[in-house]
Amino acid sequence: MALNQSADHLSAVHPIGADGQPARTPGRKPISTPEDYAFCRQVMRRASKNYSFASRFLPEDKLPHVESLYALMRIGDDRVDVSHEGFSSPGAAIQDWENAYWQAFETGDSPYPVMRAYLDTALKFDIPKEIMAPYYRAMKEDLTITRFPTYADLVHYMEGSALTVGRAMTYILGTHPPYQIEDALPGADSLSTAMQLSNFWRDIGPDWGIGRVYLPQEDMQRFQVSEADLSAGRITPQFIALLDFQIERTEAYYQHAFESVKMLASGQWGVMSGLEIYRAILAGIRRNGYDVFHHRAGANGLRKAGLVVKSYFQVRT
Repeated sequence: MALNQSADHLSAVHPIGADGQPARTPGRKPISTPEDYAFCRQVMRRASKNYSFASRFLPEDKLPHVESLYALMRIGDDRVDVSHEGFSSPGAAIQDWENAYWQAFETGDSPYPVMRAYLDTALKFDIPKEIMAPYYRAMKEDLTITRFPTYADLVHYMEGSALTVGRAMTYILGTHPPYQIEDALPGADSLSTAMQLSNFWRDIGPDWGIGRVYLPQEDMQRFQVSEADLSAGRITPQFIALLDFQIERTEAYYQHAFESVKMLASGQWGVMSGLEIYRAILAGIRRNGYDVFHHRAGANGLRKAGLVVKSYFQVRT
């Protein structure tokens, strides 16, 4: 998935149980604590350099809530993709995480610090609990689906794996008049889609190594690119044309998202920085000669800093 953490490191923040998650703490009050949010921050900082970097430019009062959202989804991803220690299977692990989610909303408490923090966030910003239902559906699908016949199939998958992030983020950051949350959600969907697609195209090689192909099969057939080409890491004219097609498709999402950022009541700089940093992956792919098998595209630290400055002026014009 688009969202790895060190259990040994995190255990210093909160005790780790046999299932690889923080141990239950008997008798806790049904409220989130600063320690719960601190745990979420550790999860995010160890899992995503780009997301963590861009998040530095969010308002200080919103950042812990964004971190709780990221950590909620990161732990679910890791139960599917990294380790299901303490459970009979990855499916059982993600089902347990989903059960814990709904139980938290039913009882107002949870044995997990991440779940407590996210519950606190959801209640504070009126995030509908149903907003995460597609996420848990996508996590379960991730256990069996490794190919996508059509682009529509990939979009259906991303509704759970990516769009839930953007939608919840919109509730956290809010909108300013005359805009309502409903006005900003299409742009949030476009940004989430663009970010995930950028990761997919950057990680074609690594994903192939774990048995996954996110390039739609219909597009591979259209451009005459085979899985044998992916296996061999062949950068043929056909493969370049296929990637150019996907890059242009992704750019259209970024452009739509760009126009919607100014609807947000807060966090415009951080969101625009995230947009530009992830967008730079596409330019990096081209700069690397479309070699997504041996080079990881993206912006270095200096380039990221430049994109952050650029973003600052973009949201103030």
